[in-house]
Amino acid sequence: MTTTLRTHRLSAAPLSESGFAAYGVVLRSMPDGTPFTEAEAQLDVSGGTPRFYVMHLEDKAPTFVGITRHLATTQTLMSTRGEEWLIAVAPPAAADDDRPPALKDIEAFVVPGNVAITMRKGTWHAGPFFTEPSVDFANLELSDTNVVDHHTYRLDREIGVQITIDLPSDLPGATS
Repeated sequence: MTTTLRTHRLSAAPLSESGFAAYGVVLRSMPDGTPFTEAEAQLDVSGGTPRFYVMHLEDKAPTFVGITRHLATTQTLMSTRGEEWLIAVAPPAAADDDRPPALKDIEAFVVPGNVAITMRKGTWHAGPFFTEPSVDFANLELSDTNVVDHHTYRLDREIGVQITIDLPSDLPGATS
């Protein structure tokens, strides 16, 4: 039996420190020698062995049916060649709070190619998404994040929904 999914549409907002504050921090370039900042202090990989790697992704159109959170670590992402990309996020909850995010709480952001984001522990997220055929991302998480700390809520199975992020008209590959 095939079930038709209802599409929930999100508009992607430009990334800003204040707009992203509930989910994590935005890391922008700074002159060499700049003292340690509060934004950098948000990084927490104390729950295991850190893993910093370049992740190659292909064909990641901005439609999704699952949203994931990591309870043991923050996660930092940045495109390595300067491409703009998209991420959908919902507020983190306590580790013992099994409630999924409400649709009304899921937001999408356009991440400029010259910044990184660090998501707080427990932040629900889907993506990264992009319009290029492939994009490489620097990714900092734990060595076993995708094995033991990958908690996904399936919107399609649980509430019959898929989410599509509407692309801003100035994003490469967007159609008007």
